[in-house]
Amino acid sequence: MTTPKNELLFLALGGSNEIGMNVNLYGCQGKWVMVDLGLTFANSEYPGIDLVLPDLDFIEQRKDDLLGIVLTHGHEDHIGAVAYFAADLGVPLYASPFTATLIRGKLEEEGIADSVELNIIPMEGSFDLGPFGFQFVTLAHSILEMSACVISTPYGKVFHTGDWKLDEQPVIGLPSTEEQLTAIGNDGILALICDSTNAFNSGDSGSEGSVKADLLRSVKAAKGRVLLTTFASNAARLQTMGEVARETGRTLCFAGRSLHRIIEAAQANGYLKELPKTVDMEAVDGLARKDVMVVATGGQGEARAALARISDGNHPVKLEEGDTVIFSSKQIPGNEIAIGVIMNKLAERNILTVTEKQAHVHVSGHPGQPELAKLYDWIRPSVLVPVHGERRHMAEQARFAKAHGVENTLVQSNGDVVRLAPGNPEIIGKERTGRLILDGDTIIAADGVTMNERRKLSWYGLISVALALDSQDRLLGNPQIRLHGIPIEEDLEDFIDDATDAVVKAVRENKGDFEKLRENVRLAVRRVATSWTGKKPIVDVIILETA
Repeated sequence: MTTPKNELLFLALGGSNEIGMNVNLYGCQGKWVMVDLGLTFANSEYPGIDLVLPDLDFIEQRKDDLLGIVLTHGHEDHIGAVAYFAADLGVPLYASPFTATLIRGKLEEEGIADSVELNIIPMEGSFDLGPFGFQFVTLAHSILEMSACVISTPYGKVFHTGDWKLDEQPVIGLPSTEEQLTAIGNDGILALICDSTNAFNSGDSGSEGSVKADLLRSVKAAKGRVLLTTFASNAARLQTMGEVARETGRTLCFAGRSLHRIIEAAQANGYLKELPKTVDMEAVDGLARKDVMVVATGGQGEARAALARISDGNHPVKLEEGDTVIFSSKQIPGNEIAIGVIMNKLAERNILTVTEKQAHVHVSGHPGQPELAKLYDWIRPSVLVPVHGERRHMAEQARFAKAHGVENTLVQSNGDVVRLAPGNPEIIGKERTGRLILDGDTIIAADGVTMNERRKLSWYGLISVALALDSQDRLLGNPQIRLHGIPIEEDLEDFIDDATDAVVKAVRENKGDFEKLRENVRLAVRRVATSWTGKKPIVDVIILETA
C-alpha cells in the first residue's frame, strides 16, 4: 500500500497521457494533497454518455490521509468532477474567489453546498495543509484567476503550473511578471510540474489583447447580423466582444446558459462591470440585422449548444443569407467533424463563416516553446515533470526542456508513483487508475458491463426472441422475434420466417436442458442473422415455461 514516508511523492490520477480530467496528488510524511479534480467529455467511444470522470479509488482508500483539494482555475477539466466526489472525500476545498464562485454553483446544483467546506483564497494568497505550504501565483490563461501553486515541503519546493501562458496584454487581470517568477526561482525550485498542451508549437501563444483588432475589422465588414462564438469561460474575450459591439454600434446579445453563468460569476467578483447593455434572445429579431451582434455558445459543435440549434433554425436567434458567424476559438482535436457539420449547414444558407484561418480572432491559452523556455530560465527547476498532455506532448516538452538546459526530466503516466525527493527523481511504483462515466445520475465504470453491452448494441444491434413451452417442453404457438438496429428492412418477413424455423428446430432437438436450450436458440438465431447481414448481433432469449 503506497503511503508517503519521509519523502515527496507525485502521482497523477488523471491528465497525464491525455488532455483533460486533471487530478494530481502530492504525498509527504504520510499525508496527501490533491491539486485539481477535473473531468473530460465523452466521445463516440461512450454511446449515450456526456461526462467521463476519474477513478479515484486510490485516494478514496486513503481519504483519512487526504488533507484537502486545491483548485488552480475554473475550467471543467480542472474542477468539473468536484461536485461528484467532494462530499465523499470529505476534505476542504481551496480556490481563488472567481473559481470558488463557479465551484459553489456546482455544489449547489448537486445539493451538497452545506456539506462541503469551500475556502476562498485571495489572489497570491497562501495557506498550509499539514507538511505542505501553498502559495498561489497568478498566471495568464483563457479564464479568470488562473493560479499556479508553489508547494513548499520539507524536501523542497514544487512549482505546479496548472494551465498557463505568458501575456503582456491579458485584457483582464495582472499575471505575475518576469521579476516575480525569477524571485520564485531564486528561492530554489525542486520540480516544475508543467502544462504540455502546446509543446510542439514553435511560436508563442499570442496575447489576448491582440485579437480585438481583427474582431473589430471582421464585425465592421459584416453586412447583416453577426454571431460570434467562443469558449464561454474566456471572460477576457467576452469583454473584448463587448467593446467590439459598442464600437460598431451593435446591440449585444448573449445566447447560451454557460455564457450567462460565467458572466454572473465574473461580475460577482468585480469583473465585466462595463459590458454594454444587452438584449435577450427573444428581442433580437425585433432589431435591424445590421444593428445586432450575438455571442453564442457551441463553437466546438456541441449538439445542444446555441450555435447548433441556430444553424438548424431551432432557436430564437435566426440567421439568414448574408449574415456572418465568427469562430473566435480553436478547433479542439476530435471536434472537427461536429464543427464541420455546423459550418456546412451555415454554408448551405450562404452565411459567411470566419475562423482563425481567415483572421486573427483567437489565441491559445497554453504556452508555446518560447514561453516554456522563459519559464525554465526564470524558475530554474532541478527536474521537469510534464503533465497535461497526451504522451507525445509530454515527451516533446521533456525533449525541448533538455535541449534548453534542464538537466533532469521525467515523463510519467497516470498511475506512476514518482519520488521527487530525496535522491534523484524516479518512478518507484504503479497504482491503478481508470475512468468512470456519468450515465444519467449514476456513476459506473467506463469499461464495465453496462458500457460494454451498450457498445455492442450500437455496433451490432439486438434481436429479442420470446418463446413459450408447455410442461413437455413443446413449443406453444409461434416464437416472437423483434429486431432493433439490424440491417434488414424490405426483407423483414422472410428473415423472421428463417429465424422462426431456426428456433423451432432448436426446440425439437432439445433434450430437456433448459439453459442449454436458451443458448442453442441464441446461437441459431444469430447464425441466421449472420447469414443474412454478415453481422453478429446480440440475441436476447426469453423462455416462458407453463405448468
